[in-house]
Amino acid sequence: MSQEDLAKKLGIHAPIIGRYERGEVKPSIEVAAKLAQAVGSSLDYLTGISDLQLDQELIARINDLHALSEEDQQHIMRTLGALIREAKTRKAFG
Repeated sequence: MSQEDLAKKLGIHAPIIGRYERGEVKPSIEVAAKLAQAVGSSLDYLTGISDLQLDQELIARINDLHALSEEDQQHIMRTLGALIREAKTRKAFG
């Protein structure tokens, strides 16, 4: 994505993107949030807090899970845990 395309998505001028890239200025939290959304990432990944890049689909799933009842969340997490253990076992012995 070009600086100009990204700037249009963020509603700012293209030269500002270059200044962000060079570390000359820092974006506001609002602009940083828009930037993360525009590139399909999380603020934690963009700022280096996490080295795990969460894509928008995974973030949407997490938000969906969070909106469910505690009981439903627990059922889903147990099922997810079992699926992850199974996948790790297949990887280790496959």
